[in-house]
Amino acid sequence: MEKFLTKEEIDALVAAVFDGTIVPEKELQRSAEQFDLLDMEAHRVVPNLDIVYDSFIRYNRVTMSNRLGRMVEIKKEEARPYAFGDFLDTLPSPICLAIYKMDPLKGAALITLDSNLVFTIVDSILGGSGGSGSAVGGNRLFTSIELRLTEKIVRDALADLERAWAPLSPIVTSLLRMEVNPRLVNIVPPEYQVLSMSLRIQIEETVGNMSIAIPLMTIEPIRDKLKRGIQSDMMVVDPLWSYRLSEELIQAPLEIAVEMGSATISMAELLNLASGDTIMLESYGKNELAVKVGGVTKLMGVAGVSGGNKAVQISRVLGGGGD
Repeated sequence: MEKFLTKEEIDALVAAVFDGTIVPEKELQRSAEQFDLLDMEAHRVVPNLDIVYDSFIRYNRVTMSNRLGRMVEIKKEEARPYAFGDFLDTLPSPICLAIYKMDPLKGAALITLDSNLVFTIVDSILGGSGGSGSAVGGNRLFTSIELRLTEKIVRDALADLERAWAPLSPIVTSLLRMEVNPRLVNIVPPEYQVLSMSLRIQIEETVGNMSIAIPLMTIEPIRDKLKRGIQSDMMVVDPLWSYRLSEELIQAPLEIAVEMGSATISMAELLNLASGDTIMLESYGKNELAVKVGGVTKLMGVAGVSGGNKAVQISRVLGGGGD
């Protein structure tokens, strides 16, 4: 049931206004500040944009690991809307900014990489230890060579973004230019809204940050597709999961045994066996022996001695899963 003010409460409220205890204009302004229109609009328009970024992370984790020759982990940190001017104010200095297009969507979007990430990438590509970016580069502006090397990583990221967007809305990305000064970036007017996704990138022991900012007006034409989301059967298997599974399987312990031969005896002979008795095998010791892995014959080999130890030399590998 709706709650209404009593006559006494209304009289007290009016008296407070006349006394100056309550200023209506300030109360209205305070209520407006508490109502975050940006958060409301971002949630209403792009409820499933994180699905695209999940796919991007899976692709780019593998791509960057292959490019740098080091293990890379990428995690989502924060997704939130900003006025574009406010977003630029949050960027650290120095910062690497890549401006790109998403055809056929209108406008341009932005990828940023902090100095720690840039210097670590450059050091890794040039064959360094890939140590802490702050230790490698310090707090200075990037050289043209460093920007060119970082551009390789950016172009890889754009290719992975294309793959991540493909199930939802196919796009073609193109890098427009690289910048180091946020004041020279004007993909939209400062008051326009952008949707930012912050990513934490760990290259072995070094951690850097990347963010992807897309103007809300750019993805407005596909708002309905974003609301519906991506069907699960359109998503691909995480390639890194397959890699990790194969690595674990490679390390799995297996029991291997060499069967020297076999013999058939009766129950009575078995019961009469005593210490020192000999059981004659049906096969000759110099013939090929069955090498069993997990109880299944997989290989054939010849018995011998190596370094004073009994050994078997593999002569052939059985096909079709063995016996």
